[in-house]
Amino acid sequence: MDAVDLSKRQAEYHLLDVREDDEWRAGHIEGAQHIPLGELGQRLGELPEATTIVAVCRSGARSGVAVRGLRQLGFAAENLDGGLASWARAGLELVDIAGGRGRVI
Repeated sequence: MDAVDLSKRQAEYHLLDVREDDEWRAGHIEGAQHIPLGELGQRLGELPEATTIVAVCRSGARSGVAVRGLRQLGFAAENLDGGLASWARAGLELVDIAGGRGRVI
């Protein structure tokens, strides 16, 4: 899924950020849920079953792994193409853990 398209239709999806804690603290898409990829299997019950999940990481690689696993378990899931790096390149806003301007690390 393209970053600009996602930004325009964000309310239609559940955003799932699968990066590590330090990456999340530095910057994330406001409203996204944070579950590091390594914890995802144990926290599946926290995910919505009736909404398409868009998985997010820095480049799209880890979130791609998450999407494949989620689909195998019956979730509707998509990947943010190019990850948060593409989101930031498109000039879209990120927030840090304190609510200030975020950055991709």
